[in-house]
Amino acid sequence: MLMENFIYIYLLMSMIFSILFVVSGNEKPILIPLNYTSIMQTRKEFMSIDSSNLPDPPMPSYTFTLYHRDVFEKSNFKDYDSMLRARLARGHTRASYLASVFENANNVKEGIVRGPATGLTTTHSAEGELVASFLIGSDFSRSYLLVDTGTDLVWWQCGPCSRCYKQIYHPIYDSTASKTFQKVDCTKDNSSCITEDPAFTCVEELRYCRYDIPYASGIQSVGFMASEVITFTSDHKSQRILFGCGKNQNGGKVMFSGAYSGIVGLSRRVNTNDPGGYSLPSQLNATLFAFCLPSFDSGESSILSFNKAPWPGARMAKLIPNYRLPQLHFVDLYAIVIDDKEVPVKPSWWQFGKNFNGGVIVDTGTTITHFPQDFYILFRDIFRSQVEYLQMVDNPIEDFDTCYQDIDGSEVYFPVVKLYFGSKSPGSMLFLAQERVVLLIGDQYCLAFKGWDKELTLLGSNQLQAVGLTFDTSENTLTFDLDACD
Repeated sequence: MLMENFIYIYLLMSMIFSILFVVSGNEKPILIPLNYTSIMQTRKEFMSIDSSNLPDPPMPSYTFTLYHRDVFEKSNFKDYDSMLRARLARGHTRASYLASVFENANNVKEGIVRGPATGLTTTHSAEGELVASFLIGSDFSRSYLLVDTGTDLVWWQCGPCSRCYKQIYHPIYDSTASKTFQKVDCTKDNSSCITEDPAFTCVEELRYCRYDIPYASGIQSVGFMASEVITFTSDHKSQRILFGCGKNQNGGKVMFSGAYSGIVGLSRRVNTNDPGGYSLPSQLNATLFAFCLPSFDSGESSILSFNKAPWPGARMAKLIPNYRLPQLHFVDLYAIVIDDKEVPVKPSWWQFGKNFNGGVIVDTGTTITHFPQDFYILFRDIFRSQVEYLQMVDNPIEDFDTCYQDIDGSEVYFPVVKLYFGSKSPGSMLFLAQERVVLLIGDQYCLAFKGWDKELTLLGSNQLQAVGLTFDTSENTLTFDLDACD
């Protein structure tokens, strides 16, 4: 009996150490093969999800339920592939917007900056991929808000209004029915109206702060700044925040999606000593926030959390301040390895230029990771050389350039991609494999990276599926946790 116990303990300890050895990055994780039939079945199940009856469990303070946008908008499409193409188009629009911000100094949004501004934007992007659930007002009105890590305003539709778009899942929030709604008098409290940003104006004769946010796609939100209470049901705590009371969201031919009520900005909190600013992290006085992007095909929920890290933070990158775009999240990408082959790098590809252009942004609104064209060609060619058993197609789908035909529906493996931040050490390596590296479109597996004629690199949401992201702006760190959700 004693010997049996000893063997049991020995085997258990061996398993634990083996797991730790794999997690430490010294051994390749076990890869699950991609199978066309299995993927198509998962996508079929995703399209059948009842979006009107999603689980939304009670959340503790500063924590919100999170879903992928496609869960709510899939009914607009005839099949999964058409929905996927729309997602790719949104990502392209988002990437083009960010590129235009860099190329035009007058289109640089400083966000909430105390001090001289180098430039301010007049156009914003509304191409987020995540939707968070909020309880708003004294009657706990349920609202879905689109999450955007690159903008700094929280706004939602504010009835009664004649120029609001129709919402699908919840009634429009009615400010006259909420006992906790308060108008903000900008003539008495000028901190409530940040007029350094041209989108905000204190209308003194009416005593309110007017906002007018135009978006790159042609839609807009116009209204005034107010304050309201959001509630967390599990511990019955509430938090008062400033928000844009949206009265006019009529964009003509282009409209906001009726799946959500507005947008919650999660842009980087610029000044940790100054709690001012409209973004939710700023208003919650949070220098740390975390969320996990659910896998595109899962339909599962995740969480958005402030002031606490839900995951251990297995891999770490440094957040690098950029005075031209302080609200965005730049990271210190150092090296990229495909299987065991490192891609040659020029430092200029990932570092800021003399005008603080370039660099690497983590942006969940961009679907496909974008590299500068010269680097991408090297990256792509090494990837191709590592794929030996699949034939590359002559006519790739969409605008991808490296696609492989699935001939017989067999199980397939693709090269893994390792991103190193700061240095080539296990603790700084983000391991990307299979669906984080390739994307199945139609019957083709396509390399889910792109090159473009910009100095900027965008690390997109396809590579970050089911990855827990913890942004700590007080320590200037971003940690990655693989498979933190789903």
